[in-house]
Amino acid sequence: MRTIAILPVKSFGAAKQRLSDMLGGGARSALAQAMFSDVLASLRHSRSLDAIAVVTADRQADSAASRHGAITLRDDAESGQSHATSLGIRWAADHGFERALLVPGDTPLLDPAEVDQLIARADAHGLGLVIVPDRHGSGTNALLMTPPSAIQPSFGPGSRERHEQAARAAGMAFTIERPSSLVLDVDTPEDLSELGGLLGARRGQAPMTRGTLMQLERSRSRGPRAAGRPRIRA
Repeated sequence: MRTIAILPVKSFGAAKQRLSDMLGGGARSALAQAMFSDVLASLRHSRSLDAIAVVTADRQADSAASRHGAITLRDDAESGQSHATSLGIRWAADHGFERALLVPGDTPLLDPAEVDQLIARADAHGLGLVIVPDRHGSGTNALLMTPPSAIQPSFGPGSRERHEQAARAAGMAFTIERPSSLVLDVDTPEDLSELGGLLGARRGQAPMTRGTLMQLERSRSRGPRAAGRPRIRA
């Protein structure tokens, strides 16, 4: 079954606004780029994916996608994750892909082996939809859909329940999976702290993100108000 990963990417300059109390604009952009690079590199190592499509309007994301052999789909509207994934889904259906994995660019711990296991279990049980919630259980970090247009994605707060309801309305067999490398996305200072702790215990994983966090910590420690700032660990 031909499977494509669809990776929506917001313009790096506008990324991670909820970290603005902790990081400046340049630092947030650098972190978003690093996490995206790590996700893209991990997807390339999945044995179950036939292609990767990056949906973006960002030139740097486009360039990185090309270096990794990914397809770039232009998202000029930049209307959010749900819209971007819908663009990817339509492209996948038009080009003969039978299954799509929707995954965000801010899950840098992504393990290609867990992606392969997720897809293998969906095959074994004949599932049309696999929902991967965020670490809080209410949002959605990834969707595996067979066919790519199985449901209309609706990301954001409360999205897990919306996706479950859509699957039930379509009479589709689905399940909830919680692969450890996909449940943590980075939006808040608490998420970033959690990521730093996990990176400390997983040497060699997410090298671009790890390097960026270390560089940011060094820069912050030299700043004039470093004593009052929360630490970034990696």
